[in-house]
Amino acid sequence: MSAWPSGYGRRVLASVDSTLSEAARIAPELAGPEWILAREQTAARGRRGRAWSMPPGNFAATLVLPVQESPGQAALRSFVISLALHDAFVAATGRADAFALKWPNDVLLQGGKVAGILLESVGAGAKLTHLAIGVGVNLAAAPGAAEVEVGAVAPVALTSALGTVIAPEAFLTLLAAAYARYEDQFRTYGFAPIRTAWMAHAAKLGEVITARTTRDAHVGTFVDVDADGQLVLETAKGRVTIPAGDVYF
Repeated sequence: MSAWPSGYGRRVLASVDSTLSEAARIAPELAGPEWILAREQTAARGRRGRAWSMPPGNFAATLVLPVQESPGQAALRSFVISLALHDAFVAATGRADAFALKWPNDVLLQGGKVAGILLESVGAGAKLTHLAIGVGVNLAAAPGAAEVEVGAVAPVALTSALGTVIAPEAFLTLLAAAYARYEDQFRTYGFAPIRTAWMAHAAKLGEVITARTTRDAHVGTFVDVDADGQLVLETAKGRVTIPAGDVYF
């Protein structure tokens, strides 16, 4: 079992509205990075304000991370946390073959969504002081079909898919240890090695996918993620670079 990483705080809450909301509340008082784990969330949220279902026994945590970079550079930590989740899953299950990373911020287990990531900035005015990295994992159970957006990847749970049973607190230790390793790499060497490692686990690389932004939908072959973390598609109209959006298979 991995040891808790030095320099990272840890607090476990029985119940909270949202670990992301709690992150914003406590950030000003923190001296360093801190993980918040909640056994229950009463107002959990996902990307674009979508509701996030959390059946009992599932994992909900947020890392509050002090940052000094530009918002664009800080946002690249979606790839850092994706890699950390991948390593935590492999450590828990021994099944590296079962997991893949879906741009921009999901982890897939045998093709189904097992984890999601949401980054939110914390700061006063235009100044970014902290990044809140929210993570939700279907450890014990997956949300029902009615709770999932139409066309989205179907959710799957770790227990039902692989038979792995792990408590949220134990999974947090695996995740925190893996994240600390990748964070050190990111701060020392930049995004390049993170991008290379992420691409090695990328779902649907070389295959035709659909990427939807708030304005358009693009269908093309997933060929790359560029140095800014943007999705690169080869479409019938040429190469398209997408800074933000949702991907559908």
